Amino acid sequence: QVQLVESGGGLVQPGGSLILSCVASGRIFSIDTMGWYRQAPGKQRELVATITSGAITNYADSVKGRFTISRDNAKSTVYLQMNSLKPEDTAVYYCNADAVVIPYPRKFYWGQGTQVTVSS
Repeated sequence: QVQLVESGGGLVQPGGSLILSCVASGRIFSIDTMGWYRQAPGKQRELVATITSGAITNYADSVKGRFTISRDNAKSTVYLQMNSLKPEDTAVYYCNADAVVIPYPRKFYWGQGTQVTVSS
């Protein structure tokens, strides 16, 4: 019904930048909030950033000032611009979408994740 596909991950040096993209496809009627979560080795999945359909954003304290979330509603795509990357940012990054598929109520959907590795 709804598929989220992340892209843009890879290996980057500390202090470098990456931009992640997540495209939603399928029988989507609408998408409210979209977001990014991450899971580092040995740790639980944590929220990175969210953005509503009205472009209201929310960030984890650990990424404030370094990461920027944005979206293109026409393309059903959410982005995560990551600057000043640190080794502790290394994780699998997952895309999330709060979407509506008629006739069902809104529901969270998840992508499969994309690996981000920050290392020299």
